[in-house]
Amino acid sequence: RYLELKDRLGREGLFDSSRKRPLPFLPRRIGIVTSPAGAVIHDMCRVMTRRMPNVEIRLFPAKVQGADAPASLIAGVKYFIGSSASDFKPDVIIVARGGGSFEDLFCFNDEGLVRAIAASPVPVISAVGHETDFTIADFVADLRAPTPSAAAELAVPNTAELQNKIIKEK
Repeated sequence: RYLELKDRLGREGLFDSSRKRPLPFLPRRIGIVTSPAGAVIHDMCRVMTRRMPNVEIRLFPAKVQGADAPASLIAGVKYFIGSSASDFKPDVIIVARGGGSFEDLFCFNDEGLVRAIAASPVPVISAVGHETDFTIADFVADLRAPTPSAAAELAVPNTAELQNKIIKEK
């Protein structure tokens, strides 16, 4: 099923590099779709606020495993791109989950989720599993991060480094 779906969506052009959008250089708001339990959200917030202390982060608490997970993840992506989040328009959305078995991560191979990510007008980073894990969500996202913590680093610049560079160039 995984390979058939991946092949079909690939033929539709959903994975084409031409449809990938760049991340904004200085994002102000980051929307994260993941579980509120566990280390993933805490690690990501710690990394992002260390690198860019003034970044606003909002969590959509989603299920990241099991039969209800695809609908929960889709609701998270739609929350950040729809009218439900009118008071918080993110510059980047991160869909994340820590490691697990192929079966544990299978909800990120859901066609509905893949299409929701593809339809997002906001750039999406997929940060599912560990470096060797790949899901169909990774292929359709604008950027695949090898881990959730790496996604946090890719999403925001290190403002201290930017300040030092500006000072040196003066």
